[in-house]
Amino acid sequence: MSKQLRRLLWDWRGVWLATPAIAGLVLSVRLTGLLQSWEWAAYDLYVRLRPQQPRDERIVIVGIDEGDLREQGQAIIPDAVYAQLIEKLKAQQPRAIGLDVYRDQAVEPGHAELLQVFANTPNLVGIRKVVGDRDRETIPGPPGLERVGSNDLIFDEDKTVRRGLLTLNDADGNIIPSFSLYLASLYLVQEGIAPQPVEGKNYWKLGKTTFLPFDANDGPYVRADAGGYQMILNYRGPNLHFETVSMRDVLNDRIPPDWGRDRIILIGAVGESFQDLFFTPYTRTPSERMAGVEVHANFASQFISAALEGRSTIRTWPNLYEELWVLFWSGVGATLTWTWRYAGGVKAISLRRTAIALLAGVILFGSTFAAFLASWWIPVIPPALALAGSAIAITAYIARTAGDIRKTFGRYLSDSVVANLLESPEGLKLGGQRQKLTILTSDLRGFTSLSERLPPEEVVKILNFYLEYMADVITAHQGTIDEFMGDGILVLFGAPTQGSDDAVRAVACGVAMQLAMISVNQKMTEWDLPPLAMGIGIHTGEVVVGNIGSEKRTKYGVVGNNVNLTYRIESYTTGGQILISESTLQEVGSTIRIDGYKQVQPKGVKQPILIYEVGGIGGEYNLFLPKEEEIFISLRSEIPLQYTILEGKHVGENVFNGRLVELSDKGALIRSSHAGLESLPLMLTNIKLNLGEEDNKSEDIYAKVLEKPAPSSSFYIRFTAKPPEIEKQLEQLYKSLQSPQSE
Repeated sequence: MSKQLRRLLWDWRGVWLATPAIAGLVLSVRLTGLLQSWEWAAYDLYVRLRPQQPRDERIVIVGIDEGDLREQGQAIIPDAVYAQLIEKLKAQQPRAIGLDVYRDQAVEPGHAELLQVFANTPNLVGIRKVVGDRDRETIPGPPGLERVGSNDLIFDEDKTVRRGLLTLNDADGNIIPSFSLYLASLYLVQEGIAPQPVEGKNYWKLGKTTFLPFDANDGPYVRADAGGYQMILNYRGPNLHFETVSMRDVLNDRIPPDWGRDRIILIGAVGESFQDLFFTPYTRTPSERMAGVEVHANFASQFISAALEGRSTIRTWPNLYEELWVLFWSGVGATLTWTWRYAGGVKAISLRRTAIALLAGVILFGSTFAAFLASWWIPVIPPALALAGSAIAITAYIARTAGDIRKTFGRYLSDSVVANLLESPEGLKLGGQRQKLTILTSDLRGFTSLSERLPPEEVVKILNFYLEYMADVITAHQGTIDEFMGDGILVLFGAPTQGSDDAVRAVACGVAMQLAMISVNQKMTEWDLPPLAMGIGIHTGEVVVGNIGSEKRTKYGVVGNNVNLTYRIESYTTGGQILISESTLQEVGSTIRIDGYKQVQPKGVKQPILIYEVGGIGGEYNLFLPKEEEIFISLRSEIPLQYTILEGKHVGENVFNGRLVELSDKGALIRSSHAGLESLPLMLTNIKLNLGEEDNKSEDIYAKVLEKPAPSSSFYIRFTAKPPEIEKQLEQLYKSLQSPQSE
């Protein structure tokens, strides 16, 4: 077996397993007949949704209703009335008259006259009931009338008429045409069309259409009674779709003299009290049931339209095609679920996954409805169950086989990296590829000095609490946590899976992380600890990403100058700030709020670059940081201090004296006591300072020099780490400066 084939089998193993298994399960359930009623319901819905056929003007109905009974003054209409009615209709010169009324016994007066009409009306067709059932025994046709057809109807288990008969055999084995076929044949004979047997087959051709007999397992049917020569009835429309006049209108000459010329005229009961109303696909309430005479009119219309115009009958696929259809949709569900199983990150509901599932369902129902408009009844429910079942099976398969592994690895890597390692045979191979990513790095300001004053257990507790909050935010924005470095985090957007919105998600993630610090610091206050402040840097550029290390120890990560540049950008932040590069700004566009920008020249970069402070992001995220105005207040008594400029992580050798002359809630203004620029630290550099005189100085305080313009020989700072005692002293001092008594 070739390497590519083995990889294909492995990559799509879930699809190979789920597709045939679910299709087989659905087909097995279908064979039990449990899905028949659902399929009938879908068929009925399609019948009601499709455009109605125009009224067939070749067929009309004389309906007998309660008004006719009231006019006759009795519940049973005598033979004389039927004789008069048929004579008046015969004068209309119709092609055929169908009497859908049982007349096997005489009803005086007028029986002799009715027999005479039977004998003198060659295009009159009566009815007989050929098949007995629990409700009625067999009923013979009218005595003296040779042209008789069967008016037996076929009911599905839900008592709905969806099928009809062309012919059936009586108890003596005689072939009896259906009432509607007999009438249609009388109409078509004047068109030179008669039923023709198909050579070598047990079915007929009528004009332009061959009528294939219904099989016991056609469409959704399972072991249905296929006795006689049956077909699925293609209704023209709902109840009262055919032109109908009352019997009293005919008897009282209230219809035009040529109303029935060259038509088929059916006579039958249409009133509620006659109990000759039936459920059809159009029936949603009992009031929408269709009279039996109109059911026969629909069938006669189907025969005539098929013979003359080639109007299709309702056709079904062979069983093999239907089984392949179910297998196909099982494959669609499995493939879509397998392909998009990690779309949307860790979110329980992914809009992309939901939209794809809905689209697949729409295509299934849309395609079967389009086929139905072309008179093909293609299964709907079995493929829908296969589609959903295979999707559920894939989900269950992934959860069962990889749940524990993912849970273990997920503590160290993002879902997408775990997927790359577990699902791809290449996932564990060493090596990398050049790829454009957006990189986010964060760091807590002053955490090192805080950790030096706390027991190790307390430090770990704080770190775990902080990192758990940040990890939740990062995974919610589909970031890949590449590394935890103490209190720092390195996050990748675009690896291992790239997206068109990587930079947007990175910026939104940064804003959400800063907003999450509110909850983190609430817990810090509960623990009686100083609040934490975090800086974030974001940059977009090309790096090499992949598995780095050896066969014994491998790390999924990134290398390249752009990673280092992201760290440099983050180093310029103060607590609560988000700084992004110009390349990230170009990727994100105008949806973000920029609160300021600055030109810097990081170490190792030849030309100065612009970095931008982010205040929030709009669009679908709509996250914004609150704007806080920092107020500096002059001290009544300046505080002496000593400060040293930090070079990277190292403390410089030169110590400078100065004085703290202004104070804010987060920073201060320092005036240097030395002449010359060498005593003034550059903007955005870090310093260490100690309050008090040389022989009585405080513990170490750390701060970052701000870009805020300052008086000569002075510079503004933002505190990044303060010992608790000094923090309390400065906080009390600042509050006293704010009070009216201090003025």
